[in-house]
Amino acid sequence: MKLYITPMSPYARLARILVIEKGLGDRVDIIQAKTRTAGSPYYQINPSGRVPYLVDGAETGMEDSQLICAYLDAIDGKPLFHHRSSQANWAYRRLEASARSMCDGISVWVREMARPENERSPFVLAHEADRMQRMADFFEVQIADPALDGAPKMAHLILAVALDAARSRGPADLTAGRPRLAAWQRRMAERASIKATAPP
Repeated sequence: MKLYITPMSPYARLARILVIEKGLGDRVDIIQAKTRTAGSPYYQINPSGRVPYLVDGAETGMEDSQLICAYLDAIDGKPLFHHRSSQANWAYRRLEASARSMCDGISVWVREMARPENERSPFVLAHEADRMQRMADFFEVQIADPALDGAPKMAHLILAVALDAARSRGPADLTAGRPRLAAWQRRMAERASIKATAPP
């Protein structure tokens, strides 16, 4: 299989984490795609130009981190991060959706900052910075929710990736002043898959 990524994409990072967690390193070639470039050869592979993009053994391509992570997790028939019990647990799924929302907002902020300074929207930047802080406050409380107990699931991975993105490329370390979230993030940071995929 071939997994197309960019090193700074939090969504591609989630797919890379699944490759490591599921022990698929010898079955998945990770290829750096050239995106946001006119005429990139990558657009012949994935017309949308988004990452991650997975091409399976039958040369079928799929995009969207949720789909790719679920596929990689289930490929051996023993899903760890998309277990049937968690998918039927609405309390858990609400937290996973909130983590994804946080990650999405941070990504919007990062993309806006990548634009030339005179093209950036102060409204978008302020809106997303405020949203990050609200979401961090939310997770400072919710991190103690029993739905987040036990072995990590996708909500854990998404939240860890989002917090790393905010710290490394966003406006702030969202764990600052939030001791429970900071302690949780330190524990997650010890996972080999999180260390191996840390942003450059």
